Amino acid sequence: MSLVDHRGCSITGATPEALAAYERALTAFQGWRTGADAELEIALAEAPAFVMAHVLRAYQLICSRDPRQVRQAHSALARATALESNGRERMHLAAIATVLADDYEGAKVRLGELLDEHPRDALALQVAHAFDHVTGDEERMRDRVSSVLPAWSRDLPGYHTILSMHAFSLEESGEYARAQDVALSALELDPHDARAHHAMAHIFEMTEQPDAGVRWMRRHIAAWSEGTIVATHCWWHLALFHLARAEWGHALALYDQRVRAGHSTQIADLIDAAALLWRLDLHCADLGMRWAELAAAWASHIDDGFCSFNDLHAALAFVGAHEWGLARRLETSLIDAQSKPTRHGSATRELGLASCRAMMAFGRGDDTLAVTLLASLPALAHRLGGSHAQRDVLHLTLREAVERICAVAHRSPQSA
Repeated sequence: MSLVDHRGCSITGATPEALAAYERALTAFQGWRTGADAELEIALAEAPAFVMAHVLRAYQLICSRDPRQVRQAHSALARATALESNGRERMHLAAIATVLADDYEGAKVRLGELLDEHPRDALALQVAHAFDHVTGDEERMRDRVSSVLPAWSRDLPGYHTILSMHAFSLEESGEYARAQDVALSALELDPHDARAHHAMAHIFEMTEQPDAGVRWMRRHIAAWSEGTIVATHCWWHLALFHLARAEWGHALALYDQRVRAGHSTQIADLIDAAALLWRLDLHCADLGMRWAELAAAWASHIDDGFCSFNDLHAALAFVGAHEWGLARRLETSLIDAQSKPTRHGSATRELGLASCRAMMAFGRGDDTLAVTLLASLPALAHRLGGSHAQRDVLHLTLREAVERICAVAHRSPQSA
């Protein structure tokens, strides 16, 4: 049976029932909502030869920052590759294979070629957007979404999520007014679009409007915290607004009650926890045993050899906990990694090792070395991936190190 999805793209191996379940899974995946896994199970049970259902499962895995999850995509790719497929589906399979070969730049090119032919392929856009973000490719992230917008309209399912991607891309490019207009347009179509609320959080962060940020996030809690996969990260954003208002107690309560309440082992949650706790530590909050718990959660990722953004946040946890043995193990692992001809090896040479050593120097009180290392990073820092708001931890640490140096100089007898 020949079918097309809800955006007019031909699909292979589906039944009407399986397609309906797949569309529900895709809607959840696009909208950062829970439930995609269960719907994919339904789709594949109904139609085991449904190629795009296998493709979506693989993409769920390879969009992770956890290499153990990424590796699980090999089996989904193998199953899909053995099935009859059309040209567009084979382009998806080639992109997945390219990612699993550790060539993210090549995968981005393949997905770009797919979108040139099929600009309404929402899944291709979603994944390409994610890879642009994780590789710090801000200009391409913005241009990629902009290039497909003429093929979309508000009548197509999921259009609000396309607008949300566009809003986030504009925000990361510094176009804050346009980003806000686009995010609000997305919310007119779906007031519960978690991606649009996330974009608004970034806009308030980057335009230094913490009061507006707190009001917005509190007013729309149900939209971004209930049934979404981005709840922890949005709580992190709310905590940042409280930090900007010098409300350390509020931020620490959010760490305890929301960001770290369940002691999640998911990499994204560990990143948010380390980034928030580090910012709290800069303000001399009494953090008790929180660092020790977080460092223990990061310890199993020392030898991941996968993502410099992960490595940086592991370093924050180890330094914050004064777990210098773990910090040295991470440094040794990165020294070895930088000599490897891999994506992680290249990132480690350019940024990863220096940024982690900077945080370790800062933690030991060697502010001069920390400043030297951090000052060498800004031109390349975007290549770590993550958002401007997330990478701000580098600037905040640099500023604190400079202030500590100045304070010491001011107290020195020579300054008298």
